Amino acid sequence: MKIAIPSKEQDGAHVVDAHFGHCQFFTILTVNDQTRQIEVEEHMVPPRECGCKSNLAPTLAENGVSVLLAGNMGQGAVDTLARAGIQALRGYEGQVRQVAEHWLAGGAVPPSPICDHHGHEGGSCGHQH
Repeated sequence: MKIAIPSKEQDGAHVVDAHFGHCQFFTILTVNDQTRQIEVEEHMVPPRECGCKSNLAPTLAENGVSVLLAGNMGQGAVDTLARAGIQALRGYEGQVRQVAEHWLAGGAVPPSPICDHHGHEGGSCGHQH
């Protein structure tokens, strides 16, 4: 299995880019299907003229990507990826490897809460502040 993560470099680390359409590169992780361990990490830099990253869906699919873990992206991009056979999951943030390892371990949400807004009690995310 291969996982793609829209990424950017931040403070010397590779993190999930919150804006799919503006990501610097995609981190492509090859995962052993039996052990669910990451075996290979590669990077794919989109061509400069590629403004809408969902245009890369066929290229990602041809490279064996079946899952994309993203920060935020529009429904149009999700649909385009789905037509290429790639399941897009939104709402992830943090370091690329940690996000992928958490997802591979069965985690449904990123290791850190997405909700980081202050000034509400409990709110829709269910976290107590």
